[in-house]
Amino acid sequence: MFSDIEADVYIMVDGDDTYDAFIAPQLVRLLIDEDLDTLNGVRISELDESYRNGHRFGNWMLTTMVAKLFGQSTKDMFTGYRVFSRRFVKSFPVTASGFEIETELTVHTLELKMRSMDVETNYGARPEGSTSKLSTYKDGFKILWMIIKLIKLERPSLFFYSLGILFFFTSLALFYPVLIDYLHTGLVERFPTAILSGLIMTLSILSIMSGLHQVFKVRFCWGRGIRRRRTARQIRGRYRRNHPRALRCLWRL
Repeated sequence: MFSDIEADVYIMVDGDDTYDAFIAPQLVRLLIDEDLDTLNGVRISELDESYRNGHRFGNWMLTTMVAKLFGQSTKDMFTGYRVFSRRFVKSFPVTASGFEIETELTVHTLELKMRSMDVETNYGARPEGSTSKLSTYKDGFKILWMIIKLIKLERPSLFFYSLGILFFFTSLALFYPVLIDYLHTGLVERFPTAILSGLIMTLSILSIMSGLHQVFKVRFCWGRGIRRRRTARQIRGRYRRNHPRALRCLWRL
């Protein structure tokens, strides 16, 4: 969709007539005046039927989770009223096809450190006779799965460390009764459990090693970038010492 449209400012809004369309010109003007990349319409509603308590809680929980993992960019991650700059739209790789796209938009804003702002907007009831396509549990699990995939993509060390710790304690929990039986009887009576525990511990070690690999890879790339910048500065310094007249001529130009 974004690749087919050429514009300086983009407005994305749900087509269910629940958002205030009359403030759209104000949002566009605010985006331009404040030199923002994205502007989020935070929903304000006094009607329980338009914004149910279960959806409020789910929105708060998942928004808080993303804020803790990636940083705080908006109070309402699942708002359907957003304004984007051209710079944001042309740098955003769309991979989701459902309600998960709102999670991608939020994480993309945080990872590229784009300028963002929240603006409160009225959120009304749906027109009579229309129904919501949102499935609370089905779409909630899809969004949660999208967050996990984004953690693996954007925070691989955290992802693999967490996975390794989970496998480690699961392996210990399975091995504990096997160890107790062995200490009491001197026999291993639960061979399948012991083998399963060993396999899970192997997964734990592999996950932690994968996390360490990500850390060292980032540090290596960062160190290599520093060495390249130092080499460039040394070359410029030698050139300044050997060709001061040429630099003065370039400065005048």
